[in-house]
Amino acid sequence: VNNCLQLVIQTSSITDKNKPFEFRINKEQSSFHNRLLQHDLEKNYSGRHDNTNFGSSSSITSFPVFQRTAEEKILNSDRLTLERQKLTVCPIIDGEDHLRLLNFQHNFITRIQNISNLQHLVFLDLYDNQIEEISGLSTLRSLRVLLLGKNRLKKISNLENLKNLDVLDLHGNQITKIENINHLGELRVLNLARNLLTIVENINGLDSLTELNLRHNQVCSIKDVDTLPCLQRLFLSFNNISSFEDILCLADSSSLSDITLDGNPIAQETWYKHTVLHHMMQLRQLDMKRITEEERRMASVAVRKEEERKRESHKQTLLKEKKRLTICNIAHQWEIQQNRGALVASLNTDKDNEPCQINGSAAYVFPEESRSLDTILSSAVQGLSVLESHLVEVEGDTLYLYGCGALECLDRNWSVQTAAAVVTVSFMFIEFDEIVQVLTKLKTKFPNFVHLKFKETNLVALQQFNALAQVNRIEQLTVDPQGNPVISFTLWKYYVLFRLNHFNLQKINGIEVTQNDIVMAERLFGILDYVASSELPHYRMLSLLGESRRKQFHYLLEGKGKKSGMGNEESNDNRAGGESTARATLNYNTKDSHMEKLEEIKERRTLCQTYVGNLVKEAADINLKNESLQKLWPQMFIELVRDAVVEIRNKNSYMKLCLQRIADQKQ
Repeated sequence: VNNCLQLVIQTSSITDKNKPFEFRINKEQSSFHNRLLQHDLEKNYSGRHDNTNFGSSSSITSFPVFQRTAEEKILNSDRLTLERQKLTVCPIIDGEDHLRLLNFQHNFITRIQNISNLQHLVFLDLYDNQIEEISGLSTLRSLRVLLLGKNRLKKISNLENLKNLDVLDLHGNQITKIENINHLGELRVLNLARNLLTIVENINGLDSLTELNLRHNQVCSIKDVDTLPCLQRLFLSFNNISSFEDILCLADSSSLSDITLDGNPIAQETWYKHTVLHHMMQLRQLDMKRITEEERRMASVAVRKEEERKRESHKQTLLKEKKRLTICNIAHQWEIQQNRGALVASLNTDKDNEPCQINGSAAYVFPEESRSLDTILSSAVQGLSVLESHLVEVEGDTLYLYGCGALECLDRNWSVQTAAAVVTVSFMFIEFDEIVQVLTKLKTKFPNFVHLKFKETNLVALQQFNALAQVNRIEQLTVDPQGNPVISFTLWKYYVLFRLNHFNLQKINGIEVTQNDIVMAERLFGILDYVASSELPHYRMLSLLGESRRKQFHYLLEGKGKKSGMGNEESNDNRAGGESTARATLNYNTKDSHMEKLEEIKERRTLCQTYVGNLVKEAADINLKNESLQKLWPQMFIELVRDAVVEIRNKNSYMKLCLQRIADQKQ
């Protein structure tokens, strides 16, 4: 618009409303006007006074005065070109109120002034000057084209009265915000290229706008473009648009036919063209290239695939977030449980008000902290399903179990492929005593597993490792220091090697087990073999042996062990599964089983006490009766003899009496 030598404005002519107004800048005429203006300026600046050139002016003015001869006015009556004249101010144009075109290109003008009298002006070109503010245009109500490109403008202002503007060129300035143009309902072309815009907004009301140029800005977001009913061409090349969401409003524009987005980060994406074409079906050109029907069809197919991929990705993201929040919830519940248990233990052992220290942290639960975490969790899971108290997940060759409730899932019907693929079983936020109860299930459910992991399982004593002997086999054992105080014991690894010697462990906590480690374990804990077996009753020992070993054991007890070819050391060899009999006596009773045994012992003690008490009472009664009988027996014997003598004294009467008794008994 600003550099062409010919510009046609489709507007009604001032003299003829049915004829388009057309003007051409002739180079020869321009040269003539330049010489004339230069002549006037030289006269003005040299201090010479000429009433002919300055009209009615009688004194030297602060602005140069420009006048044309009658012949020049006749030749170009409605246009004036003053380009490349090194002007720093707008000269006073005398006797040119009828001007319709005024050209000040390529000067050094800093302010728009002295043209308020040109009320018929239609075209004003101030391209390539040093103007810092739009001003002095309020009286130019007929102005249709305003060219202010390549100046120093920082703000769009003072255009309130220019309601008939058709073209507004503000490119190459320092404008940071689009404003004060909503009233320009007749504006068709707006050029804001090469400015400092970051957001496109405040453009509603431009109902006639057909072309908007925003090239070479810093635009990262676009708004209100869908409110422009006539917009056809939008140039957005070389900005900072990085996602389709930033220009989503363009998809709602029904009139947009040409758009350029090249030079933006979004144009580097593989889905760029397909997405734009899919959402803007009315486009005829994209990045100055015509769009074919085949491209539209391919774009539609590609976008559908991309949307499916995004939906799947979003689904996976939601699942990951739900998993993360569920684990956080399980960890939170675990912490509350541990703190509550520590607090109860502290109150039972110490009545003081000082907090008990567990693993270096206070055991008291502060309500405000608990509430804050609950609030965070509840707010974070909005949009997701309710969090579970446990989580079971198979990832690769590892089965992850979070929370006590996860142990129940071991009873589900696992597919053969999944069960066979599990090599590692990881327990987290589960009491070890609860884990002990399901260890035997691991052998049958997952035949190929060889690695156990424990984290936050409350492993506190060496004897708890005895329970791992129930597992079929283990090659690796990992005990995380977090939530397992037993790791603080210096010799815990050696005890594991001693107790689980029959497993031939390869790694403990990721470190290879050496022969020296095994030898050291035997030196440190080998004496436990003898202690355990010597203190164990024979019936308990027999329960640990197989049928063939029972016979052998009886043979040893009868003193015939030497003949069997088995020495004392050999009697402790690995039994059916490879575990020695003596070490099999080193077992672990969970708290629940220990309590059950204590309760059972208590019931047996009560039963025995009751039974013995009854026996004692019966014996006392018998003894009392016996003593009474001993005292009464002599008198009773005398009475018996006396009665017998009396009865048989009359033999006939006695016989009759006996017969009578027999007869009565038969009846």
